[in-house]
Amino acid sequence: MASRRLHKLTSRSSLEGAVNTGGVTPSYGGSIQQSGGWWTAFGTGGFEGEPPLLEELGINFSHIQAKSMTVLNPLQHVDEHIMDDADLAGPLLFFFCFGMLLLLSGKPQFGYIYGFGLLGSISIYTLLNLMSDKGIDVYRVVSVLGYCLLPMVGVGAVSVVVTLDGVLGYMLSILSIIWCTYAASGIFVAVLRMSDQRLLVAYPVALLYGCFALLSVFNVGAGRAGVGR
Repeated sequence: MASRRLHKLTSRSSLEGAVNTGGVTPSYGGSIQQSGGWWTAFGTGGFEGEPPLLEELGINFSHIQAKSMTVLNPLQHVDEHIMDDADLAGPLLFFFCFGMLLLLSGKPQFGYIYGFGLLGSISIYTLLNLMSDKGIDVYRVVSVLGYCLLPMVGVGAVSVVVTLDGVLGYMLSILSIIWCTYAASGIFVAVLRMSDQRLLVAYPVALLYGCFALLSVFNVGAGRAGVGR
């Protein structure tokens, strides 16, 4: 008797549940991304076909590494399509690291670094478009000049532990100017197909990197600050 009553109650509850839901089992679509570490905020694991967030922001570490290796090994053949996917993530990082290293060596030169970079990029952009038939946009000019600043960042790192206002500093600065200029001019002539005009391209580029080298050797604002006191 008790078992029969329990069976009736169970059947009644299941029937009421079916009536309330319309006899159809509810289904929920969509995929919910599983919780993980803080690095999951930079991915799109829950959305198919969506690129990573860093790639949407223009930050591609594999491209940054490839272009950095091209600068560090300027004797290798430069692909003329290397700047088809130009970006500013690497250049801004190198400019910031250069400024921070000079700051650690007692040379706060952020204003001069970004000022020289802006004026130099506009000047070289104008010269390259006057010299070449193909032409280049300012975005790629800034990208090339920023990536080729990498050897100068190494000089800034040396300035943290060694005073560059001497023979060693002058030699390192000259070497970094030659390195940066050779790498940048090689990329420019490869992209613009101006192999016969490489020396003409290298001259203004060397002047720009020479300004950065002066910032790494001398404290530009030190004399003016002393006069103010």
